[in-house]
Amino acid sequence: MRAPLLAALAFAFAPACEDRKDDLPAPPTTGRSNAVAAAADAATPATASAPTAHPSEAPGPPRQLCNAQAPRPAPKGALKNAAAPGVAVLPPAIPFGAGKWIWVNLWAAWCGPCKEEMPRLLVWQKKLRDAGVLLDMAFVSLDDDDRQFQRFLETQPATGVRASYWLPEGGGRTAWLTALGVKDPPDLPVQALVNPAGQISCLIQGAVEERDYPAIAAHVGAKH
Repeated sequence: MRAPLLAALAFAFAPACEDRKDDLPAPPTTGRSNAVAAAADAATPATASAPTAHPSEAPGPPRQLCNAQAPRPAPKGALKNAAAPGVAVLPPAIPFGAGKWIWVNLWAAWCGPCKEEMPRLLVWQKKLRDAGVLLDMAFVSLDDDDRQFQRFLETQPATGVRASYWLPEGGGRTAWLTALGVKDPPDLPVQALVNPAGQISCLIQGAVEERDYPAIAAHVGAKH
């Protein structure tokens, strides 16, 4: 009696264990985040161990960035600034309206996307100059920690950002940012293209991407 009963119980419970195993969720898949995909677009070379890009991470069509933006005067006034040792100090105020384009980039040392796009901006500056555009970059830090800000400049390579304007909290920061067309504090990074006459002609909220270069080049009148 005991043997048949045990066999019957084993048979009855066997399907339930199999069903429970089948109901276990599949292990999670892994993949690169959008932030990593954006970093792969930067000018730094890929390493042999870097994962292969997924087709969905490929650059999309060009974005419409500067259309229907009415020009307005750029902010005025002197700003604080800092530079790494051995680097020339910037002029007290950004030279808007001096006959050349000024690309204002708002950034901070704690802002990952800001630091990721800096090499791209410097490459584009040279590319636009080679295309006949008189254009200077004006990096404006919104760091409140002056030690973090200065340490960032000092640790940059010779071809990196080693001098920057500085707009810490307080003082005239809110008025300056309001004149630029952004809130205080803004969502970093921010780009502002100021034409040779000193008018803000294009404001871009967020980081620029490789696909944005043609639109920006056309806006500033780069020669193809």
